[in-house]
Amino acid sequence: MNGRERILIALERGQPDIVPLWEMGFNEPSIIGIARYFVEADDLPEPKLVMDMTDEERFKLLGGLITFVRELDLEGVTATSLAPRERLDHDHIRDALGVVYHLSQVGEPYPVDGPIRDAADFKAFHMRPPEEADFLMLDVLRSTFPERSIAYHMPGTFKLSWTLRGAMEKLLMDYILNPDLAHDLARMVTDYCFRLIEMAFAKGADFITLEGDLAYNPGSLMSPAHYDEFIGPYHQEICEYVHRGGGKIVKHSDGRLTPLFPALIKAGFDGIHPIQPQCMDIGETKREFGDQVCLLGNIDCSFLLVFGTPDEVRESVKETIARAAPGGGYIISSSNSIHPGCRPENYLAMVKAARKYGNYPKLTEE
Repeated sequence: MNGRERILIALERGQPDIVPLWEMGFNEPSIIGIARYFVEADDLPEPKLVMDMTDEERFKLLGGLITFVRELDLEGVTATSLAPRERLDHDHIRDALGVVYHLSQVGEPYPVDGPIRDAADFKAFHMRPPEEADFLMLDVLRSTFPERSIAYHMPGTFKLSWTLRGAMEKLLMDYILNPDLAHDLARMVTDYCFRLIEMAFAKGADFITLEGDLAYNPGSLMSPAHYDEFIGPYHQEICEYVHRGGGKIVKHSDGRLTPLFPALIKAGFDGIHPIQPQCMDIGETKREFGDQVCLLGNIDCSFLLVFGTPDEVRESVKETIARAAPGGGYIISSSNSIHPGCRPENYLAMVKAARKYGNYPKLTEE
C-alpha cells in the first residue's frame, strides 16, 4: 500500500495498513531546519520569506522539502498557492487580491487591510482569476511524488470573506448589521473557490485542505446559527463540488470546534484538522464523531514540539495513536503546522514514533 492509498483510505474513515503521516504545512525556517538532517548546508537557502528569495533559493527550498518528504517516507505533502505578493515596506506585504498583511517573525502574516470596505467597494471589485503559475508547487510535487497524496491548501468562504474586508471583526459585524453584503461576499468567494478546486484537481491534487479558523480556544468565533446562515450552505456547495470531481476535502480550524462539528459533518467535509489538544480531547472527539468524519492532527505544536523533549514527543504520539487510530479514520499530524518554533529534532521524533506505534495490529499490544 502506498502513501496516496493510505491517506485516501483514512479520509474514507477506513483503516490502512499503518497510520498515515502528513502535515498541513512547513514554512521556510522549518523546511530548512529539518532538511539539514538530510541535505548539505550549501544546498539550502538562508531562512527568509520565500517572496524575498531568488529563484535559485526557492528551488533549493523546494528541494529541501522534497528530500525530507522522501527520506522520512511521509504519506502525503501539501502544496500552496504561489500567487504573487509584493512587499510594501519592512512590515507589510500585499497579495494578489489586494489584501495587506502585517509580517510576523513568529507566525504567518496577518491581514490588516482589505480592498472591500463597503458595498460600493464590493460592486467595483473583481477577483483576480487564478493563473497557471500559482500552481507551480502543486505541479512539481505531483510529478515528483506520483505515489504520495498531494493536498492543495486554500482559503475558504469565511477566510476569504474576512480578509477581503480587512479584519475578521468587520465580517462578524456584517452578520448582524449588513447581512446582504456578507452573503454577496460569500457567494463571490465561493465561486472563486470552485475555480481553484477545478485547477487543483486538474493538476493532480488528491484532496483539498480548506483553511480559515472558525474557533478559538474557548469556543466558536460565531454562533452555530450564524454559521448555518452565512457559512454552512457555501461550505456544502464546496464539498459537493469537490466530491463531484472525485476528490476529498478537509476543514482546518484551530480552537474548540465541538459546537460546530455536527454542522461541518453535515456540510460534507471528509476530515477535520487539527483537533487542538489545548481545547479538544482526541479520545472524546473520536468516540463522538469518529464514525462520521476522519480526524487529523492533535500532536501539540504550541508547547510540546516547541519546548518538549523527544521522549515526551514519543509518549504523546504513542498515546494519541492509541486513542485516535483504532478502527481507522485518523491521520497523524501536528496540531496546526510545523512552524519556526518547532524543534526539528522533535518533529523527527514524532515521525519515528508514528512509525513505531502506527502499525495497527500492534496498537493494543503496546
